[in-house]
Amino acid sequence: GYRLFSVTMVEKLDCIHESAETPDVYIVERLFSSSLVVVVSAAMPRRMNVYHFKKGTEICNYSYSNNILAVRLNRQRLVVCLEESIYIHNIKDMKLLKTLLNTPSNPSGLCALSINHSNSYLAYPGSATIGEIVVYDANNLVRPCHTNMSSQYRSMCSRGTVIRVFSIPEGLRLFEFRRGMKRYVSISSLSFSPDGQFLCASSNTETVHIFKLEQLGPSGEDEAATWTAYMGKMFSAASSYLPAQVSGMMSQDRAFATVHLLASGQRNVCTLAMIQKLPRLLVASADGQLFIYNVDPQDGGECMLAHTHRLFGVDEGRGEGAECDGSEVTRPPHTFPSYAATVALPATGPVTATLTGYSEDGGAKKGEIIPEHEFAAGPVCLDDENEFPPHSCNCRDLYHTN
Repeated sequence: GYRLFSVTMVEKLDCIHESAETPDVYIVERLFSSSLVVVVSAAMPRRMNVYHFKKGTEICNYSYSNNILAVRLNRQRLVVCLEESIYIHNIKDMKLLKTLLNTPSNPSGLCALSINHSNSYLAYPGSATIGEIVVYDANNLVRPCHTNMSSQYRSMCSRGTVIRVFSIPEGLRLFEFRRGMKRYVSISSLSFSPDGQFLCASSNTETVHIFKLEQLGPSGEDEAATWTAYMGKMFSAASSYLPAQVSGMMSQDRAFATVHLLASGQRNVCTLAMIQKLPRLLVASADGQLFIYNVDPQDGGECMLAHTHRLFGVDEGRGEGAECDGSEVTRPPHTFPSYAATVALPATGPVTATLTGYSEDGGAKKGEIIPEHEFAAGPVCLDDENEFPPHSCNCRDLYHTN
């Protein structure tokens, strides 16, 4: 199954929803803090189910020609990534808008969709052999002018231990960071901070890196008068006399802040967020733990562990689902009816495929209505009591013949 948590406090997690009806879920994506969730299970890896989790009802489902590897969504588009094809849906009625066939083999399901629905840029690998990224305008369903190289994506790309950040759609390389020198790693997650000032990266090693996206003045006057800054200037000056490969390595910036986890070799994901008005680094590990660290936005350095939460699993010496370090996890006050129980209920209003307005709870079930100007025209209705799954997208099969 899956659980949805609200993380508004360091010491406390609120479990706002828990579903065990599908025990083998391997993909679950929530549309920001709304009540819309997308679920894919290992029992039916080719089918995507879209639910209204507060009501326990299914909005729609789609079946595809191959296993679903990733799902990305914003307030305008829902993107489904298969190994060699990508499907773009309109999120207001879930209609299929575009199918990108014969994309380069992408067995990991690597893709990214802009959270800003005003552009909805979609990025995916442009080659299975070289570091190339394709950028696609999912709003207008066209490629921008600059899309054929890895330098055309304002996000992250890695080759060995190097992480590069580019602007979009100009395709200018803005930053180049070196994650490490000794080991080649498999990067498992990359995430920008909400203000776009930092980038965090986790891998199969025990170290999580935070890089600062800071453009210095033309003469470097913004650099602090530190030994590291002095050595950086010296390396930069000397790099013009060295081979290109060596000079490129010397010009790469190092991590602004780091975290050293207790274990390595297991998959984890990281993100940067503001919690209780302070910047925090969150790291969730495959064994069911969530680590919350304090980040010093001025001086960086080693981040201090603020709290550890047990999301699932067993701690040594504790029972299953035990909380770590005195953490508190609250459960939903009541369970939601199953989809099977709700489909038998009569609709309380007319069925419509285009519904207007939905609310987000901000993680605290406040039910606040987001202003209409923040959304694309006519988004899915998720909190209207007259809502019922649209006929137009229920049980749609997407098997292409050509």
